[in-house]
Amino acid sequence: MKDALQPRYRWRVAALAVLILAPLAGLVILHDGPILQDRGYHAFADTRDCLGVRNVANIASNLLFLLVGAAGLRWCYRHRDCGARRSWLAFFAGVALVFCGSAYYHQSPDDATLLWDRLPMSLGFAGLFAALLSEHLGEKIESALLAPALLAGVTGVLWWHWSGDLRPYIWVQAAPLLAIPYVVAAFPAQYTHRHYLLYGVGLYIAAKVAEFHDHEVYTLTTGWISGHSLKHLLAASAVFCVYLMLRRRGQSRTPVASSQ
Repeated sequence: MKDALQPRYRWRVAALAVLILAPLAGLVILHDGPILQDRGYHAFADTRDCLGVRNVANIASNLLFLLVGAAGLRWCYRHRDCGARRSWLAFFAGVALVFCGSAYYHQSPDDATLLWDRLPMSLGFAGLFAALLSEHLGEKIESALLAPALLAGVTGVLWWHWSGDLRPYIWVQAAPLLAIPYVVAAFPAQYTHRHYLLYGVGLYIAAKVAEFHDHEVYTLTTGWISGHSLKHLLAASAVFCVYLMLRRRGQSRTPVASSQ
């Protein structure tokens, strides 16, 4: 078994650490003061009601998170030898809970309810981050990495809720997105089909673009779908790519460290 922590890979691990920590340092050092939540964030383009349910399209478009999250949890439960199993369970649990948190938020959009939308997302990002690093750098690091990653994710959201500063939460999202392409390229994979992770990153970036252009997408589609609802569908599709990777992958010919 090749060990991603042997001397030949140590410079790559150091580069990974810089890649993960540099965005947080940049946000803290280069940005003059806290990054505050945009007051217009809660003014969504599609506010249609149905049967007394407010913002129904933004709620219904979250259903895919519940479906793919539940499918991922079921798959991990049935495959106890699926690599970084605890991290994948945390990832899919966070994804499934996004449906609940986002539905609650969109019923009455404000900063107080947004907390419950962002908490499960932070758990999902942390689980994905821990799973990715564990399966490329060596399975033994999962035990040491998962709990701190989950704590960092939750802390980033709570820090925003208490202080109004979005910088730690932005970092919680940015770090895995930056780490995934680098880790896939720089370290030997224990499993095949890692390119599905890159598909997921691409879809998530597209989701963020759609979110930013919420009103423009709603106008362009003549009210058929808003950018925010499209964001939900694209982000859930990114998770589906991860689920497909787990279902289709096999052992790589050049796996990383064994758990022995």
